[in-house]
Amino acid sequence: MSTFLVPKPFKMTQRNGNTFLGSASRATAAGASRSAEPGTIAICFVAAALQSVRARGLNADEMLAKVGLAPSLLQVPQARVSVKHYGALWRTIALALDDEFFGQDSRRMKAGSFAMLCHSVLNCKTLGQALERSLRFYGLILDDFSGTLVRSGQEARIVLHERTAGASQRVFAHELLLLLLYGVSCWLVGRRIPVLRTEFSYPEPAHSAEYRLMYCAELSFDTPNTLIAFEAAYLDLPVVQNQRSLKEFLRTAPESILVKYKNGSSLSQRVRRRLRQYPPGEVPDFEGLADELNMTPATMRRRLHDEGESYQSIKDQLRRDLAISYLSHSSRSVMDIALELGFSERSAFHRAFRKWTGASPGEFRRTLQA
Repeated sequence: MSTFLVPKPFKMTQRNGNTFLGSASRATAAGASRSAEPGTIAICFVAAALQSVRARGLNADEMLAKVGLAPSLLQVPQARVSVKHYGALWRTIALALDDEFFGQDSRRMKAGSFAMLCHSVLNCKTLGQALERSLRFYGLILDDFSGTLVRSGQEARIVLHERTAGASQRVFAHELLLLLLYGVSCWLVGRRIPVLRTEFSYPEPAHSAEYRLMYCAELSFDTPNTLIAFEAAYLDLPVVQNQRSLKEFLRTAPESILVKYKNGSSLSQRVRRRLRQYPPGEVPDFEGLADELNMTPATMRRRLHDEGESYQSIKDQLRRDLAISYLSHSSRSVMDIALELGFSERSAFHRAFRKWTGASPGEFRRTLQA
């Protein structure tokens, strides 16, 4: 049985004899950007996952090195790592702890728990039934956390409850449970479920901007409970997965559910794949791409909106990830990178990069290489 806990062989991409995340000589950025599925995870989530490793007296640096990540990245607040690297680290930590909930609960979520959950909801008829079963499952295997599904008029809410005091001190537990519930829900119905709003029962963390990328722009903090809200109609959608698709889902987890649910057949993923075929500075305009995909601009805009995306957000995410890759894994000048990404002026690239990461391109590179 495959689970996200089973360690898969993780091969470091090699370019010019150097590992993709080497700290001295870097691979060519153009090669690196084409070598893997774009997508990045903020370094704060790496640090959070490693907290339980250190608490158990295990060597966190060894685990990072095992999956090809330099420990020095933890010193760079704006650093990001690829989804594949984070997925490999996720599996490595879960295996070392024999805990798929990363030590966030008084009771371990033992190896195979996630796979068993997925099998248990596969025969549900609707998403609503699957979510109810999922929440009962987590309520049984976790001591400190539980959840409820609330349907109120046209809105549905997945509400998390922490049974012990100090919810604000276990931010990662809330993030992890919410992500697992949401990611599996999206997979079950074969599409990304647009989020109306998300609330968190703890103060706003420094990395709250990541939540906007993961869920939606409507965020609240210091609320009574952590919850995610979406249109209630999604609860009535049929479960479309089967044993064959489950096998593939478990084989690729957790990469497919770490940031946003990645549905390879969705329009947003088709747009991403098409845009990656173009040089970064030569992507078509919205109308041009709609024509390439044989649909009207209005239809494409509506379908992207239904998936919780927009053409501009997809372009921004791709350019951000390419910029980080270029700065991290090449010695190209900032101006060359700006031009490659389609910025006509260095200052425009600086503004965009600071918005994405909180640092200028030069600051980001200097900190990473320190």
